[in-house]
Amino acid sequence: MKVTFTPSARTQFLSALSYILRDKPSAALNFRNKAEKILRRLEDFPGSGRIIPEFPETPYREVIISPYRFFYKTKGDVVWIVAVWHGAQLPNVPSFKRQPENSTDPKKPSR
Repeated sequence: MKVTFTPSARTQFLSALSYILRDKPSAALNFRNKAEKILRRLEDFPGSGRIIPEFPETPYREVIISPYRFFYKTKGDVVWIVAVWHGAQLPNVPSFKRQPENSTDPKKPSR
């Protein structure tokens, strides 16, 4: 299995890192390292996350890397991280939206 972020989840994760970095750079580094370690575990144990309590009827699961919740879905041989929410936020139902690797973001001007 391979763990991959959707573009929106990557943006959410990087925003979380940036927020932590402003207050305490060492905490941002620790959070990133902890996230990498826990998310790597999903490569071997994709079912190890829990069913999302707010949305038990969906095919999504979550791992908590305090204070953030990482929502994911397994599709084929890929574990897709689809959202990253702060634990104090009330999450929306996760959705699986990804762009092909070679596509461009329509929000970004082309160079």
